Amino acid sequence: MKNIGKEMLVTAEDENKFNEKVEYIDKELPEKLKKVEKKISFVEDLIALYRYLKDNSVKWYRKLIVVSALIYFIAPLDTVPDLAPLIGYLDDLGVILATIKFIGSEIEPYYRVKPLRKQEGKEEKEEEYLF
Repeated sequence: MKNIGKEMLVTAEDENKFNEKVEYIDKELPEKLKKVEKKISFVEDLIALYRYLKDNSVKWYRKLIVVSALIYFIAPLDTVPDLAPLIGYLDDLGVILATIKFIGSEIEPYYRVKPLRKQEGKEEKEEEYLF
């Protein structure tokens, strides 16, 4: 299987579907993070995964699991509804932690950039995450 090129495994249709999912993540993730940042403690993990996903040096097949995990987080319907007090985000956390475990030490450099918000002076303008 090592000798099989990407073009034999991934069709143009597959690549289009993947790109559509990445566009969905680009559009929805910042909004979801704004809504839940005070309720969850794994925002930095989500941002690191997003940065990993957007890195052109990461192989496409490594990105597939990240796309799945981020879509699971963004999706309004999941195993444990996010509206459930205290436990609503446990399933999301489990999926994110499993993804980080799968990626391993490759994810570490994507945590380095600390500022998560744009700021002008001391007061925050429209809250927007820096990816």
